[in-house]
Amino acid sequence: MGLNLDEKKAVVAEVSAQVATAQTIVVAEYSGLEVAHLTKLRAQARKSGVYLRVLKNTLVRRAVAGSAFAGLAEQMSGPLIYSISVDPVAAAKVLNDFAKINDKLVLKAGSYAGKVLDKAGVQSLASIPSREELLGKLLGIMQAPVTGLACALAALAKQREEAVA
Repeated sequence: MGLNLDEKKAVVAEVSAQVATAQTIVVAEYSGLEVAHLTKLRAQARKSGVYLRVLKNTLVRRAVAGSAFAGLAEQMSGPLIYSISVDPVAAAKVLNDFAKINDKLVLKAGSYAGKVLDKAGVQSLASIPSREELLGKLLGIMQAPVTGLACALAALAKQREEAVA
């Protein structure tokens, strides 16, 4: 059963709110995907902070009109699942990782920083480490000199104890 006008307006408003804060939108075809697999995909998306929904293409076109994602409207045809995220990499990573293990989900296109990406562009965006991974690497790099200094001081203290004894 179709949506009435008020429900359509509510969906457009909800998607517009997501698009207003988003940095990335990725779309994929999901034909033939089983409900259990779709449920797993939604759980992964929730864990990553990604807004993931199957939406009517016409409603999404209205929601992205006038935004940085307006160029993506040309790619909106067929049965699509929309992945929207504030994190520049999360939306692409969730769909790309799931597409690797399930061939029924086919990446179609995406948009990041006002540029429309094809399938290869979405895959390369997904290969970038996430914000948390980059922060972890940075923290490791920052801790290395401090750890080295602490080890050197401990070795020096142990050497002096042995010399005194």
